[in-house]
Amino acid sequence: MRGAAIIRVAAVRVAIVATASYKRRRTPIRKEDAMLDEMVREHAEKADGLPLRNEDGDIRAEVNEAVAAAVEAGDAARLRALFTDLHATDQSDLLLSLDPADRPRLIELLGDAFDFAALTELDETARTRIVEALETRTLVEGVRELDSDDAVYILEDLDKEDQDEILDQLPALERVALARSLDYPEESAGRRMQTEFVAVPAFWTVGQTIDHLRETEDLPERFYEIFVVDPRYQLLGEVSLDVLLRTKRPVAMVDIVSEERHQVKATDDQEDVARLFERYNWVSAAVVDDAGRLVGVITVDDVVDVIEEEADEDLKALGGVKADEELSDTVWYIAKSRFSWLFLNLFTAILASAVIGMFEGQIEKMVALAVLMPIVASQGGNAGTQTMTVAVRALATRQLGNANARRIVLREVAAGFLNGIAFAVIMGAVAVAWFGLPDLGLVIGLSMVVVLIAAALGGILIPLALHKLGADPAVSSGPFVTTVTDVVGFFAFLGIATLWFRLS
Repeated sequence: MRGAAIIRVAAVRVAIVATASYKRRRTPIRKEDAMLDEMVREHAEKADGLPLRNEDGDIRAEVNEAVAAAVEAGDAARLRALFTDLHATDQSDLLLSLDPADRPRLIELLGDAFDFAALTELDETARTRIVEALETRTLVEGVRELDSDDAVYILEDLDKEDQDEILDQLPALERVALARSLDYPEESAGRRMQTEFVAVPAFWTVGQTIDHLRETEDLPERFYEIFVVDPRYQLLGEVSLDVLLRTKRPVAMVDIVSEERHQVKATDDQEDVARLFERYNWVSAAVVDDAGRLVGVITVDDVVDVIEEEADEDLKALGGVKADEELSDTVWYIAKSRFSWLFLNLFTAILASAVIGMFEGQIEKMVALAVLMPIVASQGGNAGTQTMTVAVRALATRQLGNANARRIVLREVAAGFLNGIAFAVIMGAVAVAWFGLPDLGLVIGLSMVVVLIAAALGGILIPLALHKLGADPAVSSGPFVTTVTDVVGFFAFLGIATLWFRLS
């Protein structure tokens, strides 16, 4: 009996701790303050008489000007009238409309009327500058208003010393929850998870769980399932809310846990987690530590952000832009970050020019070669980029691997051959019409077939090889593919022309 009592006490503690961990708080607004805010808001609406956004979905210029004027005048009441009840995304757009130096001042003037979740909508550079300029007291109060995942998203951009300064001023439960999330690796599930969740002991009944949900005020703002744990906080499973409400009250929670386990480790890479959500259509998943203890939950809205970030990184990488480059970065930082890629491209251009130099005498004898050879190289470069883009994306989504690599390579080569034949006919006709030399049409036609096949091979094999070597194909493939298509294009066209017309 005594052992059962200990288990029951521990289980009740599990339920309490699980729902009390890092809760959203709202400072009570006095009735007089609410009435004053409503009066100010009504006055502002009458004065402006304008919707927030125009037909294109952009913030209206008049609204941006009104915000800027209110910040310059230090009119907190006016700002509260403009900002109160706005969604965090709308607040972030208004924040970005200001001069960077005025953004922290706006937040200080708004006080608790500013939703700190708006900072999570900003790019890292803009967000870091704002956070570093804010008073510590303002930042602490703002962080306390956020869900844990949003709070971590803001704090992780700060130096360790600044993080500790803010964490030290938070209540113990909140401090421990945030510090634990910050200890996990960057871009891991532990950084993305929320520490707000509902967990109950296995022996609780459906009725006890429902009563607990109805009677407890400190519940997460939104949740989709109830987690079932043992006294050691080991995750036994989850029960979705629809199953909970359809089950009779006397049934034990452990008897209705889902057979399909939605679970990831806190150390799992966020991209791998996102892929699980995409593959199995998850809405949420439990996050456990290495010992199998429940530490948080990751939801589909967090995964959407991850997918967007990863796609953004891949797109930038294909263009030779660093993943962390943002529109708010300085001119010096942008120029410095792009220099290495441009330098590498310069090297490949010199290599291609060296190939042209090998046929300098032949080009002097037949000027038509100088006119046509950029067309061959350009077609090869575009074809190679097309194949490379498909290959890099397929590798990123795990659609291309050892099992189907051979088939995909052959498919790309076949597509390159067919396009080569088609453009051989087109450019052959153009060359004959342009220069009146049927043999020149044959030469450029053969060159088109060769360069498009080479582009297909380079576009697929180079990303595959880089992936095998552990390099990011999105970052590294471009210069190599460009080099292959340029060198092969120039060499094939000029070489075939040299042999055919005996120009050596």
